[in-house]
Amino acid sequence: MSLLPTDDLAPLTRTSLALQGVVDKLLATVQRDDCVTAVHTVEPCEAQHADWPEGLDPRLVEALRSRGIERLYTHQAEAVSHALHQRDVVVVTPTASGKTVCYNLPVLNTLLADPDARALYLFPTKALAQDQLAELQDTSDLLGEEAGIRAFTFDGDTPDDARRAIRARAHVVITNPDMLHSGILPHHARWSRLFQNLRYVVIDELHTYRGVFGSHLCNVLRRLQRICRFYQGDRQPTFIMSSATIANPGELAARLIEREVALVDRNGAPRGRKEFIFYNPPVINPELGIRRSCINQARWITSRFLQAGVQTIAFTTSRQNVEVLTRYLKEDIERTPLERGTVRGYRGGYLPNTRREIERGLRSGEIRGVVSTNALELGIDIGHLDVAVLAGYPGSVASTWQQAGRAGRRNERSVAVLVARSDPMDQFIVTHPEYFFGRPPEMGLINPDNLLILLSHVKCAAFELPFQADERFGRESLIEMLDYLAEERVLQRHGDRWHWAQDVYPADQVSLRSISTENFVIMDETRDNRVIAEVDYRSAPTTVYQDAIYMCETEPYNVRRIEYDQRRVYVRKVEVDYYTEAITNTSVKILETFESESLPGATREHGEVHVAWRVSGFKKIKFHTRENVGYGEVHLPDQEMHTTSYWLTLREEAWRPLGFTRAEILDGVVGLAYVLHHLAPIHLMCDIGDIAQCVGDLNARWFVGQDAARGRYTLERPESGPPVVLEQGMRLAGPLALAVDSLESLDRFEPTVFLYDSYPGGIGFSSALYDVHARLLREASDTLDGCACEAGCPSCVGPVNEVGVRSKEVARAILSALLVSSPALP
Repeated sequence: MSLLPTDDLAPLTRTSLALQGVVDKLLATVQRDDCVTAVHTVEPCEAQHADWPEGLDPRLVEALRSRGIERLYTHQAEAVSHALHQRDVVVVTPTASGKTVCYNLPVLNTLLADPDARALYLFPTKALAQDQLAELQDTSDLLGEEAGIRAFTFDGDTPDDARRAIRARAHVVITNPDMLHSGILPHHARWSRLFQNLRYVVIDELHTYRGVFGSHLCNVLRRLQRICRFYQGDRQPTFIMSSATIANPGELAARLIEREVALVDRNGAPRGRKEFIFYNPPVINPELGIRRSCINQARWITSRFLQAGVQTIAFTTSRQNVEVLTRYLKEDIERTPLERGTVRGYRGGYLPNTRREIERGLRSGEIRGVVSTNALELGIDIGHLDVAVLAGYPGSVASTWQQAGRAGRRNERSVAVLVARSDPMDQFIVTHPEYFFGRPPEMGLINPDNLLILLSHVKCAAFELPFQADERFGRESLIEMLDYLAEERVLQRHGDRWHWAQDVYPADQVSLRSISTENFVIMDETRDNRVIAEVDYRSAPTTVYQDAIYMCETEPYNVRRIEYDQRRVYVRKVEVDYYTEAITNTSVKILETFESESLPGATREHGEVHVAWRVSGFKKIKFHTRENVGYGEVHLPDQEMHTTSYWLTLREEAWRPLGFTRAEILDGVVGLAYVLHHLAPIHLMCDIGDIAQCVGDLNARWFVGQDAARGRYTLERPESGPPVVLEQGMRLAGPLALAVDSLESLDRFEPTVFLYDSYPGGIGFSSALYDVHARLLREASDTLDGCACEAGCPSCVGPVNEVGVRSKEVARAILSALLVSSPALP
């Protein structure tokens, strides 16, 4: 069968013929293995146009017509009209639908009428800011020199002398939230001309501002609007925002700027045909339910397109997988000196010059294939790509469509292939394609009033301008917090005003991308300690521990030593055939319960918890085969935080009638935690790393952990001495290596599954999970029922050699008991 019909809007080209040939062969090869679970066609559509909005300067209309734009798309005209009438607006349309015009036109129109007016553009990354500057300048150039419109980027790479000129002369300042936070708002007196005349604030890629990043940005925008009130009084700038498709764009936009927002979500742009293929790697061990590696299958599929000359992007779900897949593709494609460099990796942590070089290579066509994390998910101009291969479900419907949308950006035929991993989330999506293609994307959640985040920005705001007693910063009065800061000598109170009272510069201590601060730099000892990459603070303990293998541009480096105080990691290039994965142990203590419901046999709750975790060891994973080839120990200090969690406690009345021992019940609960953890991100617009799971006791007497030295699990006892570890002659609770005598002797046994936010203070995920509790259990039950393995596998409760031979059986029994008396789902 031919996947790509010829009756498309665009004529067949040499590339589209090659694309069609590869897909036909691919489908013919995999059909016999029953690996393709869905082929979904996004049909092409014609453009829908509208008249030019009233009030648009004729010079702008002529400039656009000179570029071949005779009329605007309907969504562009609607958004521009809102902005010209000073109504805050958010535009939500697919990738490559011309959202840039929605904010450039009203901004340029205002600047043509009022040369003193100013605009501020915010993009989530420096690369995107540079990309959009070129677009704005192209349009400005068409207006002629007499228009005199000046636009500049302002970021950490801007030289000091250029900064002074930008403050004085720029009509449009293009920057990122981080620079606004630390380089502009604290120095608002130097930027007085900008703030006195600020008419528009543009926020692009709105959907990226969720979780911690979005919670921080909301507070940055509170500070921005506070400074605008200081300079302009009641007149406030108009916000123009754009986003990829999410379930609550209007709500998220209104939450970020804390004002009413007009929503424009009917796309008028044309669209080429896109075929979206769901590919589930074949099962190679039916008893254990083991499938072929997602990375190896993505390699096989991507290589076929690259060898046919089809420019392809492959997305992976982790930085480590970028390195592994890039290494594999280089082996397949770069077989001669002339082909060297035609396949590259792209991810956070690479130095800026390296990333810019890769972007240029993609646009020029010198690079035929790129492997990326979601760093290239955003709208950076990387030229014409024909195929997107997704090695693993990105974690949300919105991100999946964003990544698939990087192919076919010029209205031609394109193909996207989602290659499923073995974990339950991927298996649920790939075996329920109607769920993916039939439901709206997830919601973007933020919590700007997270205590740690709010407190940090109150300090920054007080540095910028004194607080007054009747002033609000968001929803709540701050008097109690301001008085606390005065007691701590951070602020000084004079009557009804609080002033900054320290010599330190608070914005420097606050990172918008996380709640912790400072990245670790990776330094190569073999090249005079040259900096080759960086790792964020949160990821460092699980990425660059002692003796870890750190991958950079497919080259393996061994971590030799770490200077935590200096945030430096020293590495040395090595020749090894494996990479490493960290093993972590966790304990959770409940501090406060916000909501609780007693159900038959169980209790669901959410609230505030204290989490302590440490990296206790690592596994060595062999390239290509992914077999474990050894373990190593790690000695790092415990990491601690307060956060929020959802938890499910199994009471004795539910598990005892099932007829299993406590040890077997615990095996089942560990398997249940695995599947719940992997399914939870389906309901949250988050990565699986944004939430974490732990199995333990409701009263924090014991937790399930892993002994890295032996590669076996332990019974952690955080308050009563060292963990109970497997020894010769002890009875076992399956592979968990829990001492049965110790487990059976506990006076109370109510195992609890904790799913907690991975960020201090929490960002709202746990309360959302509490709300979808019944649906989550039903989906977990369906996942276990639909998995063909006998006793457990990565697609359901986890690998049988890690969770026990009865884990799946027990988990199914537990779920059945809990669901029998649960209320019917809506």
